Amino acid sequence: MGRYTGPKNKIARRFGVNLGLKTNAAKVARRLTQKPGQHGARHRSSTSSFGKQLEEKQKAKFIYGLRERQFRGYVEEANRREGDSGVNVNHILESRLDNVVYRMGFAVTRAQARQLVNHGMFLVNGKKLDIPSYLVKSGDEIALRPNKIGKKIFETITDQLSNAKVPSWLKVEPTEKKGSVLSKPMQEDFENVFDVKLIVEYYSTR
Repeated sequence: MGRYTGPKNKIARRFGVNLGLKTNAAKVARRLTQKPGQHGARHRSSTSSFGKQLEEKQKAKFIYGLRERQFRGYVEEANRREGDSGVNVNHILESRLDNVVYRMGFAVTRAQARQLVNHGMFLVNGKKLDIPSYLVKSGDEIALRPNKIGKKIFETITDQLSNAKVPSWLKVEPTEKKGSVLSKPMQEDFENVFDVKLIVEYYSTR
């Protein structure tokens, strides 16, 4: 199955939580309690362990815009690494270049960040990189390409970067239109919209 391209609000209403897929958080919040479907009928929620695990996996996939094969690969990689597998999953997801571009404030949603990266708008350590799934590491520098700064989409980028809520493991220099990775993603900066332990459990039995 390909990446979901339908209404973003419908996804948030399905899970009853804002997944950061739309720019207007207030508008999303107004309808979170109304389930999708005719007349907003409330669907019966699954209370089984499998149902809960599946729901958490789906949340994470929608948030980061990932297909099943790629997401499964991240979980398998997290299990191979030393330490807590759940924390490792979050580290991998947060380290994606498109997510870092979003977290630094260059884009207002992860979907927009992915598109900007795909279009070659950024330099990583001075070299053009258009691979959203690239995993950044400590010391990497991400900068808006000089010849792209004049584009309309970036006309207020300095203010946008200045007002961004940047996690502690990243640093942004608004006037320079660039940012850097200070360390691995920190646990205290994870958004915790989904239960990563249930995701690890889901894949451990399949």
